[in-house]
Amino acid sequence: MSDQSSTLEEKPQAKIIPISSARRARHLISDDEEYAYQARILGMDKLALLEEMVRFQQERSERGALSLQMMNRGKYLFKALEEKAETQELRLLARSYRRHLEFEMTEWNRRRNGLPAGSD
Repeated sequence: MSDQSSTLEEKPQAKIIPISSARRARHLISDDEEYAYQARILGMDKLALLEEMVRFQQERSERGALSLQMMNRGKYLFKALEEKAETQELRLLARSYRRHLEFEMTEWNRRRNGLPAGSD
């Protein structure tokens, strides 16, 4: 049998990646994108933040529903806009949008965990 086993061709091993590693890698990419967006937002002046807010609202309207990534990005955007606002009205508007996104994120997490809406 040793003659037969030595004549058999070695098959290349398929690369197997544990699902937990794949999930971690996917989250690292998302985290890197999120950090890059945060850094970009922090470097913007008030006018650029207002332009980003308009772009964000247009994207939201086009998509219809908010993804978790969009909620996170909006949270950073509206927090920065709130902090750089020169008028009380803009500060209140940004704070209102940010709080709404935080509520949406909480509800998204509840649904993901199988909890009913608005329960604690």
